[in-house]
Amino acid sequence: MTSVRPDPRQAAPAPSPKPEWWRGAVIYQVYPRSFADTNGDGVGDLPGVTARLDHIASLGVDGIWLSPFFKSPMRDFGYDISDYRAVDPIFGTLDDFDRLLARAHALGLKVIIDQVYSHTSDQHAWFQDSRSGRNSDKADWYVWADAKPDGSPPSNWQSVFGGPSWTWDARRGQYYLHNFLPSQPDLNLHNAEVQAEVLATARFWLDRGVDGFRLDAINFSMHNPALIDNPPVTEPGKRTRPFDFQQHIHNQSQPGITDFIERVRLVTDQYGAFTVAEVGGEHAEREMRLFTEGERRLNSAYGFDFLYADQLTPDVVRQAFETWPEAEGVGWPSWAFSNHDAPRAVSRWAAPEHRDAAVRQGLLLLMALRGNVFLYQGEELGLPQAEVPFDRLRDPEAIVNWPQTLGRDGARTPMPWSASAPHAGFSDAEPWLPVDPRHLALAVDAQEADAKSALALTRRLIALRKASPALRLGSFVLVAAPEPILAFERASDGQALICVFNLSPNRQTWTSFAGGRVLAQVGETDPASGQLGPYAGLILEQQA
Repeated sequence: MTSVRPDPRQAAPAPSPKPEWWRGAVIYQVYPRSFADTNGDGVGDLPGVTARLDHIASLGVDGIWLSPFFKSPMRDFGYDISDYRAVDPIFGTLDDFDRLLARAHALGLKVIIDQVYSHTSDQHAWFQDSRSGRNSDKADWYVWADAKPDGSPPSNWQSVFGGPSWTWDARRGQYYLHNFLPSQPDLNLHNAEVQAEVLATARFWLDRGVDGFRLDAINFSMHNPALIDNPPVTEPGKRTRPFDFQQHIHNQSQPGITDFIERVRLVTDQYGAFTVAEVGGEHAEREMRLFTEGERRLNSAYGFDFLYADQLTPDVVRQAFETWPEAEGVGWPSWAFSNHDAPRAVSRWAAPEHRDAAVRQGLLLLMALRGNVFLYQGEELGLPQAEVPFDRLRDPEAIVNWPQTLGRDGARTPMPWSASAPHAGFSDAEPWLPVDPRHLALAVDAQEADAKSALALTRRLIALRKASPALRLGSFVLVAAPEPILAFERASDGQALICVFNLSPNRQTWTSFAGGRVLAQVGETDPASGQLGPYAGLILEQQA
């Protein structure tokens, strides 16, 4: 028998391309104001984030998303930017940011930051120049329009935060557009000079070493220059703001946004940076697909499918995934159950007596979904929505729309680090928002030594997701099941999983289990008998 030795000059087969770091990643959202305060002013800061990065790294996440820390008068807590390239003194300095970035990278964490291209603060130098006169250097960097003959605003467009989205400016003798607060004038992103300047800002941060951007409210970044009135909403539904009474087809979601997005992608691709869009509104599903379509647009997008859902049902999951079919040219989704703009999921989806079970199920479900995972600070602790009395509210939307059952401030209260330290170890001073007493028992130090805690479960589930090709990158197929049972299959590289959840506080039976090895379970589950306890869930690896 003759053996044949391989010719060393012959090239070996090319290895399969390694998936991008962000595909299937778990990214931890840090809201700096509420994470950790190091200078005793009651507001979290960048050195506080740096000091607590070890906690984040211990979860096993791939990176962090850092909410705005830029210079701002803080009318909307950082989303009203007065200087895109400066750190607000309340958070620290550029040197503090560089130290945070270096420490995160040393721990193996990627760093994603916000870019807000739809609007600035009215204190931004660009707006100060623009409002100074119709012949100023930046006269058309913002959206200005004359009054109607009767003096009323140029269109009927309504602001997200209440009232008309037009404010009169006596210096120019015109109205300016603001889709949010009057102190957040909209940039005119139709202007090529404005586009060039915001892209230069992106390069400024990429040159410093950031690994990606979350594009805030990107579907608000362009308007219809004809200033046509929005039509009314005719379908029945809950309406709590004037904004809710209109179909927003002229003040947002314009065709030119995709061309701009492609310019953003050309820049970020030069650095290998990740891009994810935040997309809300009645056309979110269509726009998320549009903004991530093909190879020239954004890497990913997320909407408010889960963030604004009052109940978690199989139908909510089904509708969310119908937006992201596994087809050629369709982008990659991202998912969040909670963030700084939405009440915490456990308080929306479960009664207080079922909170612990619902927390565990929520963590398991989030880690089982196809796409990227955004885990909001405190979610790993199972924090419920904090109760903030009216006289301590800081969120302008919550104040304007009070009384709401759940506002944004309740998701922004200080991170509880210590059950016994003053102000939960967040600060030596009275925090900008109060610590909810219920959060003390859920503090990091109270859970560290408990192998059965939500914190310990989070670490185990993230490790499982990273080790499982099916969970991180696999296909997603819903399995027929009677409500309130949610079932779906994940599969990749020869691994096949069945994921089953009882999305209710009542015991359920599902007799379609095909057997297999239990990879993870929460609550009372018995695959042999098909029993699923309240808010129970499990992942089974199917037999080959």
